[in-house]
Amino acid sequence: MKMKRVAEAFQALEATSRRHGMSGILGKLFRETPKEQIDKLIYLLHGRLGPPYAAPDFGVDERLILLALTNASGVPHDRVERLYKEKGDLGLTAEELAHGSGERLDFGAVFDALNRIANATGAGAHERKVAVLTDLIKRASGIEARYILRILQGKLRLGVGDATIMDALSEAAVGGRGIRERIERVYSICSDLGLVGRLLLTQEEKALDTIRPQVGKPILAALAERLPSPDAIVRKMGMVAAEPKYDGLRLQLHKDDAQIRFFTRRLEDVTGMFPELAKATEHQITTERAIIDGEAVVYNPETGEFLPFQVTVRRKRKYGIEVMGARYPLRYFAFDLLYFDDEDLTQKPLSLRRQRLEEILRWTAGDPIQITEQVVTDKTEELERFFEENVTRGLEGIVVKRLGGVYQAGQRNFNWVKLKRGYHAELRDTVDVVIVGYLTGKGKRARFGIGSLVGAIYDPEHDRFRTVTKIGSGLTEVEWAEMRRLLDENRSSGVPGRVDSSIVPDVWTEPRYVVEVRADEITRSPRHTCGKVGKEPGYALRFPRVISFRWDKGPEDATTEQEIIEMYEAQQLVAGEAPQRKPGGPKRAA
Repeated sequence: MKMKRVAEAFQALEATSRRHGMSGILGKLFRETPKEQIDKLIYLLHGRLGPPYAAPDFGVDERLILLALTNASGVPHDRVERLYKEKGDLGLTAEELAHGSGERLDFGAVFDALNRIANATGAGAHERKVAVLTDLIKRASGIEARYILRILQGKLRLGVGDATIMDALSEAAVGGRGIRERIERVYSICSDLGLVGRLLLTQEEKALDTIRPQVGKPILAALAERLPSPDAIVRKMGMVAAEPKYDGLRLQLHKDDAQIRFFTRRLEDVTGMFPELAKATEHQITTERAIIDGEAVVYNPETGEFLPFQVTVRRKRKYGIEVMGARYPLRYFAFDLLYFDDEDLTQKPLSLRRQRLEEILRWTAGDPIQITEQVVTDKTEELERFFEENVTRGLEGIVVKRLGGVYQAGQRNFNWVKLKRGYHAELRDTVDVVIVGYLTGKGKRARFGIGSLVGAIYDPEHDRFRTVTKIGSGLTEVEWAEMRRLLDENRSSGVPGRVDSSIVPDVWTEPRYVVEVRADEITRSPRHTCGKVGKEPGYALRFPRVISFRWDKGPEDATTEQEIIEMYEAQQLVAGEAPQRKPGGPKRAA
């Protein structure tokens, strides 16, 4: 397949905002793609060369790309730089400078060249990267050069998420959404959409049955729903297992004999950052192979006090690991066992998974790895008491789980429910929002060039981010400056493909960064698109302020639109008012 065909499809995706239109474009492209290249195409749709936990970094910066553009085009370097400043986009700059026809540029050859760039290391690596990229640009037509450079920069910005790709795979395989749920189920187990696509389109649907949990490949994290009170939890769930809710870093532990790895909920391999946990795994986990879900939390060794997420996240670094480890020691609280030797436990009940976890993990009070405390009850009073005890200890609250519930990878349902704070007339819980733009600000804030953030929540049904707030407080001056730097690196020339917004900020940014926000309450607002149906107003956070930067969460991990609506209704009921939404939730065309 020619790279030009792929680039034209990317251009069509960039011009399309509706999920149905995007899945149609992709479904057609998947059908035309040689089956052995399906996985490569899916990886490049995300701007990488493999699944998120194993893809190499390209290791290129703006200066290297400008040098390759200069070499390939024959245009003086200063003119190339001026053109880039005018365009504000290296992809558009390359599109104007590239002179190749692209007729002989094969998609597979482009992928291989990008792979050579990423894997060039050691002495002379910079020169080899420039040489390979220069050759690519020389051979590429303008539209091909645009997307090749955007891939290298991590700025592809097609507005395509995993949900849309799964729609397209189902469309390509069976002509509709008939196997969409099955695709999502197996993807949640292997976290490799390229693998799923290749198996599906080369060996047909039955090949999906071969996908099983595998040590070394992270499983998507199970997520929790919300309920307003211990009474509501007991009435809905009956007998439950309640555990403390730690404000830490969600880590999935993989042990394969002596090979030990840790993955974040964003599927990053962070093994080297937590050497004390890897060492503890060797003697505390008694089985040869296991996959464990848990939470890592920094604590004060003198008082035993658990420290907030902002402190724990300082351990997530590539350098100075030993110094930070001594300054910020960790406890890893294991709360679920997903894989045990050669047995998949994800579809087994929680009670059995907990029993097996207790059998394979040996620990004492001073060990780095421990099993979470657990209370099994169907009594509202006991659940309330356990909740209050954990809040008094400085924790966020509790997570309550069905004893017979399976591990629903990548799903948010009522097998798990989080209880962080009670709902009163005001909102006491926090909300995770994705930043999709910012306003430049006035007065004192104007000198930073950023005054407030436009925050959105996630609508998984339509794979969209819908605005719910503008945030102008909670950050220090230094943090505002850093926020602007990060957002400017990720800015978009127009409304990002998956963003639904009535507000037009001064600067749009691709949905990437998540912040935890506390607000006084949720109100109805015509200015925001969260929950907006027809002429009815949407939902908004009133008096929001940033609590923390959630580096551990991806944009799709943000609070969902349905959660906001349910939080609003719970708030209204406690305040003695009837919910102002018709049953069934918001409905829109995809």
